[in-house]
Amino acid sequence: MTHLLILGGTTEANALAKTVAERGIQATYSYAGRVDNPRPQPLPMRVGGFGGVDGLTTYLRDHAITHVIDATHPFAAQMSANAVAACHKADVPLAALTRPAWVEQDGDDWQHVPDIDGAVVALSGAPQRVFLAVGRMHLEEFAPQPQHRYLLRLVDEPGALPLPNCDVVVSRGPFTLADDQALMQRHGIQLVVSKNAGGLGARAKLDAARALGLPVVMIDRPALPQRVELSSVAQVLDWLAHSGVNLGV
Repeated sequence: MTHLLILGGTTEANALAKTVAERGIQATYSYAGRVDNPRPQPLPMRVGGFGGVDGLTTYLRDHAITHVIDATHPFAAQMSANAVAACHKADVPLAALTRPAWVEQDGDDWQHVPDIDGAVVALSGAPQRVFLAVGRMHLEEFAPQPQHRYLLRLVDEPGALPLPNCDVVVSRGPFTLADDQALMQRHGIQLVVSKNAGGLGARAKLDAARALGLPVVMIDRPALPQRVELSSVAQVLDWLAHSGVNLGV
């Protein structure tokens, strides 16, 4: 019997969960537990880590998982690497559902950096008003650059923040160009720091930066082990069908 494990937390994962549920395919949706109130899914859910490669391998075997779809965030490098290793150990087919990376367009002013540490170094210098769009878990790493006034947009209300000068907006995407442009103008933003997450839900801040003539520090995606990569729910269904899964209606 088929039992699909969706490593989720993204718009793509949510779309896949909806389709899988509609087709009556047995599946479990896994959240990493990064947000306080994860979005409800039409599938059985689990929240939290697995305990590394060995823990995930044990979970796959104990729950008779037959296929894994890694639809985590493109920057969830550790989880994705663990998934590749665990699926290899458990002999479970794995495919990634991932969004294409953003590409510079005419009018963009991007400074590429390889990782979070590179972005921190790029913020050396005089105080600026910075839209720091990197998520809550990386804020501590920017503490060495306390001279800036930071705008943070977070999914949940934060606790104590490691940055002395910041404004917090609690909001969940997708966002629009008009809203992001207004947000940046309201806060007098001079620089945007962004991960190259790809997709449509968070792209508006880059379109707004272009419209306002603002530079962007773009954090490139981490390198991941070789794996099957798919870019749509339809491609995932095709992959499952070729793996012998009955897709129902």
